[in-house]
Amino acid sequence: MNWKIFILVLSITDNVVNNMERVEELKQKMHDAKLGGGLKRIERQHQKGKLTARERLQILLDPDSFVELDAFVVHQCTDFGIEKRKVLGDGVVTGYGTIDSRLVYVYSQDFTFIGGSLGEMHAKKICKVMDLALKMGAPIIGLNDSGGARIQEGVSSLNGYGEIFYRNVMASGAIPQIVIIMGPCAGGAVYSPALMDFIFMVNGTSNMFITGPNVIKTVTGEEITSEQLGGALTHAQISGVTSYIAENDEKCLEAVKKLLSYLPSNNLEEPPRITVNLNAEVLSDSELLNIIPTNPRKTYNMYNILNRVLDSNTFFEMYKLYAPNVVVGFARLNGRSIGVIANQPIVSAGCLDVNASDKIARFVRFCDAFNIPLLTFVDVPGYLPGIRQEHWGIIRHGAKVIYAYSEATVPKITVVLRKAYGGGYIAMCSKSLRADIVFAWPTAQISVMGPEGAVNIIFRKKIAEAEKPEEYRENRIKEFREKFANPYVSASKGFIDQVIDPRETRSHLIRALDALMSKRSIQPRPRIKHGNVPM
Repeated sequence: MNWKIFILVLSITDNVVNNMERVEELKQKMHDAKLGGGLKRIERQHQKGKLTARERLQILLDPDSFVELDAFVVHQCTDFGIEKRKVLGDGVVTGYGTIDSRLVYVYSQDFTFIGGSLGEMHAKKICKVMDLALKMGAPIIGLNDSGGARIQEGVSSLNGYGEIFYRNVMASGAIPQIVIIMGPCAGGAVYSPALMDFIFMVNGTSNMFITGPNVIKTVTGEEITSEQLGGALTHAQISGVTSYIAENDEKCLEAVKKLLSYLPSNNLEEPPRITVNLNAEVLSDSELLNIIPTNPRKTYNMYNILNRVLDSNTFFEMYKLYAPNVVVGFARLNGRSIGVIANQPIVSAGCLDVNASDKIARFVRFCDAFNIPLLTFVDVPGYLPGIRQEHWGIIRHGAKVIYAYSEATVPKITVVLRKAYGGGYIAMCSKSLRADIVFAWPTAQISVMGPEGAVNIIFRKKIAEAEKPEEYRENRIKEFREKFANPYVSASKGFIDQVIDPRETRSHLIRALDALMSKRSIQPRPRIKHGNVPM
């Protein structure tokens, strides 16, 4: 063999060997990165009934769609008791992938390394995918499982949170932001979820609080468990912090995927629509005639109406356990994604109170930001009276509903089912707040207040002087209902667009929504920086 050829072959062989060694080194590093804090800590995570950061992403994303970024990033601190071992990834897995073939950006905190605590590089990884999500107009989904700020990195850790918070605010209303709390979330860490659109929690394994039970006991002397203080049920029922709770990691991740199916990827897109075979959907339902009792003092369940009017099995309720006197959630109407708001008569007669007002206002503003039409079902006696409500600020909180509906420019359809009294009538997307189309059932009662209350005020003296006070009162109530508390008075003044047969509600709504999809905001608005929401 020619010596030149021999040297060339030897050189190529050496290159192949060297390159293979580097590839093997890469494989080893990727293997090490996937182990996070190590096999023992992974096993400990499983023993708690929790999945690892990577296992969660496998369930959330389409198979083989995840592309990891910054897998080889390591923390910058080796002092004051922190692990000197430079674990690859620094306690968070970041990257992008698809859900139902739609692009999303994700970060998943890894509790197996220093409790998923947030340090400088950990935060930079999260900030990078948040920036990419905003640039690409794709949802950002965070999977939080962290002990909070990394004490050993001091102010760098705090700055990391600040950088994340700023990006949450900049992305608000531009891309959907969803966070899943899948373990502890304490201290300053809770404010990024609070700035995002929806918070999902896992019952029994996730919790959120500013200060933990030990700090509270030290400062105030109060004793409470972590679950009682900031568990999923606490935030679902009492604080309203969480939007949705699930039994375990898997069901929580599946619920997030379902939510995304109703949302556009960003504020410049329309929500995804699916094809519906209208021949298979019931457009007229005689059962709707029997749901609302003829006696206005009797109640009924709003779900019985929603389940018959919306596309079958599409209603996805949010904040179900919080302020149950109103119902909010996403659904489909003839395949279109819509936001649904409804009073719930079986809870506090469907009155608006402090919590219900916050719940409605936040949901309406989200839908408006992301081009999701609003459908409102009204059966409201008004704002809930009482000393506690007044002291808690029902005036301020109740104003949020009015502000949110007035501000919204998406298609707005309202159906008045029964009671629509006073300020509650106005607030629940009335014509005054620029509802595009207002329907009413024949059972609708629209007035300043209910017939009973009105008669008690107007005819108080005459009732007291009557020979048969109760009979006189009942006659006046009947007269008031005929003259004022019916839909035809409002229809005669143009406040109701159409009084409809309840059986045909679904077909009326489908046609109305189709007509409104080309809606343009033609009403001029003052040039302002932003409005001042009654917080």
